[in-house]
Amino acid sequence: MRKTIKVTDGTTMHTVVIRNYAASDFGKLIELQAECFPPPYPSELWWNESQLTEHVTRFPDGAICAEIDGRIVGSMTALRIRLEEYDRHDWSTIADDGYIRNHQPDGETLYVIDICVSPAFRQFGLGKWLMQSMYETVVYTGCDRLLGAGRMPGYGALAGSMTAEEYLEQVVQGKRKDPVITFLLRCGRMPVGIVQNYLEDEQSANYAALMEWRNPFKP
Repeated sequence: MRKTIKVTDGTTMHTVVIRNYAASDFGKLIELQAECFPPPYPSELWWNESQLTEHVTRFPDGAICAEIDGRIVGSMTALRIRLEEYDRHDWSTIADDGYIRNHQPDGETLYVIDICVSPAFRQFGLGKWLMQSMYETVVYTGCDRLLGAGRMPGYGALAGSMTAEEYLEQVVQGKRKDPVITFLLRCGRMPVGIVQNYLEDEQSANYAALMEWRNPFKP
């Protein structure tokens, strides 16, 4: 994948290249992770070169980035799986702790395990462009759908007063805004369930919403 687009925040315009990332990008991708997930987020949870090597070797179609003037300002990573074969559904299991050695070339689900955009460029719609590009990958590879679990960072503070399902329904109805789920809805993703203990995340009370995009070219 490689395409060039123009983006603007209403004041400034940038030329963005969206492409598959490669070994030569590893240093910049790790820098992006550090920028997007600063302390107290543990640095050992940023991508490392071994994980990135697996991404570009096992499933390069699922490893994409956004680049402006030679700087990587966004990235997104996915793998193919047959979800029905999993007894457990949490990030560590589905993502193989980020190594995606469980990638199944014939898997019908394209599963997103990470998306991040530099804070300095979050007003330019890069997250939606990365998501759209991954939708194109769904179509190109013939997968049935794109799936991923979205954090619900607004839920943790309300966990004592409502269920995760109730919170998600309020976000879907527009009664509440959630930094992650509202973004995914705007990208065309639809909720198909709730996962408990998806990852250790106090802001979400360890819950996540399964968000899907169906391939419109598949029956």
